[in-house]
Amino acid sequence: MIYLDYQATTPLAPEAREAMLPWLGGPEGVGFANPHSPHRPGRGAAAIVEVAREQVAALLPPGGRVVFTSGATEAINLALFGSGVSRLAVSAIEHAAVLDTAGVIDPGVAILPVDAEGLVDPAAAIPETTGIVAVMQVNNEIGTVQPVDALAEAAHRAGALFLCDAVQGAGKIAPPAGADFIAISGHKLYGPKGIGALWIRDGIDLKPLIHGGGQEQGLRSGTLSPALCAGFGAAAALAARRMEEDAAHVETLWARAREVLSRWTLNGSAEHRWHGNLNLRLDGLDVARLMSDLRDVAFSAGSACASGSGRPSHVLKALGLSDRQAKSSIRLGFGRYTELREIGDACARIDAAAAAQGV
Repeated sequence: MIYLDYQATTPLAPEAREAMLPWLGGPEGVGFANPHSPHRPGRGAAAIVEVAREQVAALLPPGGRVVFTSGATEAINLALFGSGVSRLAVSAIEHAAVLDTAGVIDPGVAILPVDAEGLVDPAAAIPETTGIVAVMQVNNEIGTVQPVDALAEAAHRAGALFLCDAVQGAGKIAPPAGADFIAISGHKLYGPKGIGALWIRDGIDLKPLIHGGGQEQGLRSGTLSPALCAGFGAAAALAARRMEEDAAHVETLWARAREVLSRWTLNGSAEHRWHGNLNLRLDGLDVARLMSDLRDVAFSAGSACASGSGRPSHVLKALGLSDRQAKSSIRLGFGRYTELREIGDACARIDAAAAAQGV
């Protein structure tokens, strides 16, 4: 199996797995201790949680605090509901975690359009009384990198806070320095599933989303998993150390994929983009048949969250593509553990299978 779906989830880094093992515990040890308990094993578990918090914080701007959550979706909900705002403005290509949550809070949520390259204009009008503007750093479907610092400045001029879903960018590119809230996820940067974080700028208060024992600075009650925290922290630290190396490897993979799939049309900006995401189309392509013909190549017809819905991608539609064009598009995602040989082989097979359809 050649895995090309890194936007859906990344492989667990061996270093993250090793960091987790001592904290999975067992009857013969104390690594299973509750990090909120006052005894020695509990204090040891709490210490590893704080080490992980520092490792994750190192990927994010100074002047803020990290709250662990079950993932980025919970982090986004905590920021939006916890802020108490009632008016929101979000980009047209946000993940459902932002779009759907914003729609619950503000049924009249303002949608900021994107251009044909998938970019939000920082000069886009932000309605008066908007409390939070939300724009993702790197789009999960087409990989476009938004001008988030300029967008944060525009939000602040309008009197709004700025939330950035940095799930696809964390550990890969510089963090959004102007944001007030940043949501990230462990399993998108070679860490474990089931854990994420919300970065909150100093001086901003939130109301808790989950009530109970008052853990996580009173914002997220519930017993933390030291193992998940340790894996997340180790993955974050590794990403920080390898950021340039990983980026260079991705550029090599991108160049090879574009060479093999040269007749395919790129969706989204080629310049303002994370090159570990390759979203392409061939007009008339039957994507379902393509995926059926290539069962040993894991790739996507869109985001993992929307796959199988039968609806054309809202992201591709926002670029101005027709339903037919959107449904003739595929997404290839690759990264640290993808081999150059694999990307060349997979892309050649994808192109050949498409040609066999007569497209």
